Amino acid sequence: MPTVTFRGQTIECEAGEKLRDVLLRAGLSPHNGQARWFNCKGFGTCGTCAVEILRGQVGPKNRREEWRLDFPPHDRDAGLRLACQVSVTEDLVIEKHDGFWGHLVDDEGSS
Repeated sequence: MPTVTFRGQTIECEAGEKLRDVLLRAGLSPHNGQARWFNCKGFGTCGTCAVEILRGQVGPKNRREEWRLDFPPHDRDAGLRLACQVSVTEDLVIEKHDGFWGHLVDDEGSS
């Protein structure tokens, strides 16, 4: 079973589960502030669940994820992924950055 490490907690999950679902089931939110309540519920259209994958590999971005991470406030080159579009297939360590969309990635890659 793969694990996801986020905010000091390690969560076991089934291979293939969406990262967003893994976090929510564990009582952790991939959203900042009010985005916890105002988001697209996993359809990949709002971009508020953007996270950085610090360790581990995930599949390539799908078309919806590419589309959403290609316009403001996101930057396609920031290295973020949408938790609602990423399937967990191996152990991951992730980080949520500051900002409503989790898009405020500093120069050193941490918030």
